[in-house]
Amino acid sequence: MTKRTISLRQFLRLSKVVGIFLVAATSLMSLGCQSRVASTDEIVIGHFGSITGSEATFGISTDRGIQLAIEEVNAAGGVNGKKVRLITYDDKGDPREAGSAVTRLVTRDQVTAVLGEVASGLSLAAAPICQENGVPMISPSSTNPKVTQVGDMIYRVCFIDPFQGSVCAKFARENDKIKATKAAILCDQTAPYSVGLQEEFEKAFTAGGGTIVSKQAYQAGDQDFSAQLTSIRASEPEVIFIPGYYTDVGNIALQARKLGLKVPMLGGDGWDSAKLGQIAGDALNGCYYSNHYSHEDPSPRVQNFIKLYQGKYQETPDGLAALGYDAARILFTAMKTAPSLSGKDIAAELAKTTGFEGVTGVISMDANRNPVKPAVILEMKDGTPRYVATIAPGE
Repeated sequence: MTKRTISLRQFLRLSKVVGIFLVAATSLMSLGCQSRVASTDEIVIGHFGSITGSEATFGISTDRGIQLAIEEVNAAGGVNGKKVRLITYDDKGDPREAGSAVTRLVTRDQVTAVLGEVASGLSLAAAPICQENGVPMISPSSTNPKVTQVGDMIYRVCFIDPFQGSVCAKFARENDKIKATKAAILCDQTAPYSVGLQEEFEKAFTAGGGTIVSKQAYQAGDQDFSAQLTSIRASEPEVIFIPGYYTDVGNIALQARKLGLKVPMLGGDGWDSAKLGQIAGDALNGCYYSNHYSHEDPSPRVQNFIKLYQGKYQETPDGLAALGYDAARILFTAMKTAPSLSGKDIAAELAKTTGFEGVTGVISMDANRNPVKPAVILEMKDGTPRYVATIAPGE
């Protein structure tokens, strides 16, 4: 390497250039600080969901419902004069991704609150992060009871599996088209949602005088269900309870019909997706699932939501979209009445939620941060869910 010297004139010229650079850099840093200060004029909330992956319709629908609620509140002046901004991260349906996404939202983005997830397993992966950091989290649609048991920062706007399981069992036993005394269960053993719902259905069905004649298991993503379905067929059930997600349920229905299983199939809100009918077609005709709302509900608040959603996204909203919308609206209501935007104050207001008129029903939080609300039963007809009944708690 050749050693090089510079003159005094060159040194002064170089110093001037460096000085200009430092001034410019300082200005940019100052602008960054001003931008951060300006962000106090807005409220940033986070959403983590399965925007891609096998259950992508869950995350997409939820995010659309949240965005619609944000557009509404901002058009009305925001929350106490502050506009709301949403940051959404795709967790790809992976618990590790869900944990990473919520860590970024809480520590890097410093969101005021978090919305998500649909799948109970993903909410369970993320909830401890929100709890430890004092950030309120509202799950739109995770029904496993363990989700809100994580701590006092964790809420939900959907009913929980003990209620959903009892609703499905009651319907299976009492509906005029089923009146089942014998049921088989086919459960996704890898999903806390599916396992929990199976346990609650079995408990309620047997308590009502029914018998579980077969219990079979699969893993999410399996393609061949012939062994389980053959065993179920041999047990001669009058109904098959399948508490899985739509991606697997559609396949199961097609294979069940090919094996000559003609009895009704019944499931939970994990069936709720337009993709279900596209996958299974008429194989699910005469089958039922519990859900959070029906697009056929004539209630003005439901029909107004559907009109707004269709106008923006050109499709009829599913239950996940409605729950995302309700979760965001309940959060904004709590923020408006809280004495500050601290996590503790917002959580305290969420706990006071009573008689909130949501698209998915009138919502009141119980002592465990779970809503007391009704469920609906939908029947699949030519690939489309149609309203059958509403079942309220205690019925």
